[in-house]
Amino acid sequence: MSTPSPASTLVPSSAPPTPPASSPAARLLEVASRLFYAEGIHAVGIDRVIAEAGVAKATLYAHYASKAELVAAYLEQQSLGWLEAVQKHAASHEAGSSAAVLAPFAVLDERVRAADYRGCPFNNAAAEFPDPGPVTTEVRAHRRRLRETFTNLAGDRGSESALVDVLVTLYDGAMAAAHLDGNAEAVPHAADVAADLLAHKRS
Repeated sequence: MSTPSPASTLVPSSAPPTPPASSPAARLLEVASRLFYAEGIHAVGIDRVIAEAGVAKATLYAHYASKAELVAAYLEQQSLGWLEAVQKHAASHEAGSSAAVLAPFAVLDERVRAADYRGCPFNNAAAEFPDPGPVTTEVRAHRRRLRETFTNLAGDRGSESALVDVLVTLYDGAMAAAHLDGNAEAVPHAADVAADLLAHKRS
């Protein structure tokens, strides 16, 4: 009997419905996501988002009560997109295997090598929105999702909180080094350390 993919354990239980691609809400979110990530959230005015999305201001506020709510929606979309990418990568590996556990590193490695990489969108948003509110709520939700993902991918070993702590720390460190130092090789190096750790835990 084949081993079930770990991806099946990673689907969020309360994912919001995705608006139709051509809808005003989808256009607002697409434009906001592109501009917020590329240029910074505070640097992009809400009037610019409205203009580039080709919608009325009333349309924006019919979907999002404030700019902070739009930022939160952008972050939620980023988080769920990350989760989907990890799912797809992990699905080709045996549940609980080291290759499955390292799926987030594989996804990160692809991302940091992209020409438009500007660091972690959640770190960037947290720096611009340090106070409690919808943005910090989504940042914390992603951090929980990151940890839960490593826990689920690790299978039986996911119950070891210290192991998950180290995996998350290696992931965060590689992401920071790739962005701040311009060192994309930090990600495969961190993955190698994580693989050694997992091999030791298995032995």
